[in-house]
Amino acid sequence: MKSMTILYTIGDSLYVNLTNRCPCNCTFCVRHEKDSVCEGENLWLEREPSAEEVIEEFKKRNLEDYKEVVFCGYGEPLVRIDELIEVSKYIRSVSDIKIRVNSNGLADLVHGKNTAEMLKGWVDSISISLNAPSKEEYNEITKSQFGLKAFDGLLNFAKEAKKNIEDVQFSVVDCITEDQIERSRKISEELQIPLRVRKMIE
Repeated sequence: MKSMTILYTIGDSLYVNLTNRCPCNCTFCVRHEKDSVCEGENLWLEREPSAEEVIEEFKKRNLEDYKEVVFCGYGEPLVRIDELIEVSKYIRSVSDIKIRVNSNGLADLVHGKNTAEMLKGWVDSISISLNAPSKEEYNEITKSQFGLKAFDGLLNFAKEAKKNIEDVQFSVVDCITEDQIERSRKISEELQIPLRVRKMIE
């Protein structure tokens, strides 16, 4: 059996690839074009690694070599929120390195409960993909399995994240229009959550 890429690096950040499952099928997603990011290793998993397997991979690394750990692979990491928390607890037991999650913000809809409060104390930072400024535009871009209720679910998650996580950001990808970016910025200002405009990965 060939080895799976559970941990990978981009710059001085260590990334965790927990799952390939995602409730969205975004039109701009890099997964449509390639098997990796930044010419790295194949991020398609043969199966989902257990929390214990992920922790074993961490034991092979020196966390002092990195500025942060980022839960972001070829799927939505909060689909596996219990495993993410278990791994974060291990990281916390050996290091005070910053722990960040890149998320589509739909975890409450996936699990049917308030998930942001579960992350309190284990996650330092979360980047939430806002993607669009309205539920219709969001649905068109993300093709979420939750349809039109996805956008409000995302905003509710973001509000709860702000109560439970120190650093919360929104992001949009620059493949949307300038008007959509500006309207997204208005939402971020209303919720007092900073907005980052990301370059689309070519």
